Amino acid sequence: MRDTYNVESERVPLARWREGERDDFAWLEGWLDFIRGIARSGVQVQRLRVVSEPHTEYTRWSIEVTRLNVAAGEDVRYLPRQHAEDILLPDEDCWLVDEDGLILSLFEPDGGSAGFAVEPDPRLTAHYRSVRDRAWPRGIPYSDYAGR
Repeated sequence: MRDTYNVESERVPLARWREGERDDFAWLEGWLDFIRGIARSGVQVQRLRVVSEPHTEYTRWSIEVTRLNVAAGEDVRYLPRQHAEDILLPDEDCWLVDEDGLILSLFEPDGGSAGFAVEPDPRLTAHYRSVRDRAWPRGIPYSDYAGR
């Protein structure tokens, strides 16, 4: 949901990218291994990124890195913010798990990670599902979006 993040594990890789340096992506391997494992077991992982256009520096970097997520098994789509103006998007990033589990990603005001929270409210979970069901079909698959 954010156009810029300030997550500690991404600071050095983003700075290297900014300087045109190569990245070995070791900082991302734990996540990629996790995705590979669950994708092999048949679990579908969908990620929708709502982005502003023109892109921020962070979004440009993220688009380049996302090829690794896709190769690991994530189905990643991009939804330009202007194509979602009629959807009441939540403020928080989230993960919907098995349709009835909602995990909110929490952030500090500067975009730093503040952890996660399991949301027990079924009404809020239903709202997030509704947003997903309206937004996901509008998303542009990574392979199409990255090549624009």
